[in-house]
Amino acid sequence: MFQRKQQPLGKEDTILIFQDQYQQQRIEKGKALHALGRNPYRHNITKDTSTKEFLECYAYVIESELKRDEHKSNTIVGRIKFLRHMGKAAFAKIEDEHGVVQIYFSRESIGEAWFDEAKKLVEVGDIISVTGFPFVTKTGELSLHVKVMEVATKSIIPLPEKFHGLQDKELRYRKRYLDMIMNADVRKTFKIRSKIVSEIRHFFEERDFLEVETPMMHPIAGGANAKPFVTHHNALGIDRYLRIAPELYLKRLVVGGFEAVFEINRNFRNEGMDQTHNPEFTMIEFYWAYHNYHDLMRLTEEMFDVLLKKLKLPRKLPYGEMEIDFSKPFRKIAFRAALSEIGGIPDEILEDCQKIIAYIQSQGFSVESKLTLGKLYEELFDLFVEEKLIDPTFIIDYPIEISPLARRSESNPNIAERFELFIAGREIANGFNELNDPIDQYERFAKQLQAKNAGDDEAHEMDEDYVHALGYGLPPTAGQGLGIDRLTMLLTNEASIKDVILFPAMKPLNDTDEQTQKDEESK
Repeated sequence: MFQRKQQPLGKEDTILIFQDQYQQQRIEKGKALHALGRNPYRHNITKDTSTKEFLECYAYVIESELKRDEHKSNTIVGRIKFLRHMGKAAFAKIEDEHGVVQIYFSRESIGEAWFDEAKKLVEVGDIISVTGFPFVTKTGELSLHVKVMEVATKSIIPLPEKFHGLQDKELRYRKRYLDMIMNADVRKTFKIRSKIVSEIRHFFEERDFLEVETPMMHPIAGGANAKPFVTHHNALGIDRYLRIAPELYLKRLVVGGFEAVFEINRNFRNEGMDQTHNPEFTMIEFYWAYHNYHDLMRLTEEMFDVLLKKLKLPRKLPYGEMEIDFSKPFRKIAFRAALSEIGGIPDEILEDCQKIIAYIQSQGFSVESKLTLGKLYEELFDLFVEEKLIDPTFIIDYPIEISPLARRSESNPNIAERFELFIAGREIANGFNELNDPIDQYERFAKQLQAKNAGDDEAHEMDEDYVHALGYGLPPTAGQGLGIDRLTMLLTNEASIKDVILFPAMKPLNDTDEQTQKDEESK
């Protein structure tokens, strides 16, 4: 991929960043404001009222006889999103984080000299501070009658549109700050995301879970089957891996005596990007001693119940063209049964690798011929079951072969005491009874290491220190991970993970791409 080599900028070159003629014009207007003694990049701006507070506090003015209350005075600070001059007066819409308010100013209200200059120098995109009283226009709109107006920040780059927002998805993701300026719904989505994280944190704290932080750089890549990002620690002279998952460190804490812990933080996986995958993503992982995976499933149902109530969402939630029913209890079905009952896979082929391979190929899909039975089950599930799981569904009792950290079932050693939660055709959570037998864990790591040496980049490495920790005794424990990004997609009705991550990973732009985006931005 073409990437322009970055050169250091000298002082005389910095203006070239803003070389568009309209940007140059705005720079000159900023200089003119300076010449008037009005710093276009002021500090110590005081905002005593938000747009929302103004509209709520002075709603009574709409019903009053005079349609104004000149005894009140408020200062609002916001970005100009619309501006219309009418000779000796002007109307504008200014926006802050909470909403939009209309303002009115005139030669009489702010002074003739400043009005005439502001008419030339103040424009859409600028952030202004306005002080005045509430009044109602002839069209019935509650507005601020401005008596004092100051420029807080001069905008050098014009906004692309007045009210319609950005339409180009690529530009929106690359310039999230511009996306948020133009699209109020984007800010709303990320406020909801923040509330989701906050409510999840409170949910676990209220149940006596302890929030902890574990390392982001690991000496051994582990905790999940995925390809890691590799970095280098110069002082130690060794490679480190950005964490795939915090699992092995969190379980060390349970060995150490914490019986209920959780962590909300980033994971990193060096894999492809699509609608539901970003190489850097947020998860909550939690571990609960003296509980089992059935307890986790009940806790997860309870967590969804609390989230829907706190976010004031219906129990039957629209998502795209689907409607998801969150009524409890969520459906539970065993992995093997789901293959035949949901996936429609003939039961008689499920014990024969060659028959499974032939079946997958007959359905128009390619598959590796050397996959083991457990891996083939995983292929069948991904191809024929997952997308059909619309309402919340716990798939339980996974093949042990694809569950290297989960405890074996005592009734069937080929089955792991594990579940995954699927909603809207996507995995949302993964949980299981933790393997606490150090000998069994060592043997499974050894098998994973063989797979890694045979070319499986996602297989676990041997973590002898973790096995050593298990040797001191991990109490019976159940643990779970849940993806915050996918959960936010679900609860905000967003189709792409990029719509719920503030700054998603993007490919570098080449010169043609950059020019295309500049053209879109300047519309």
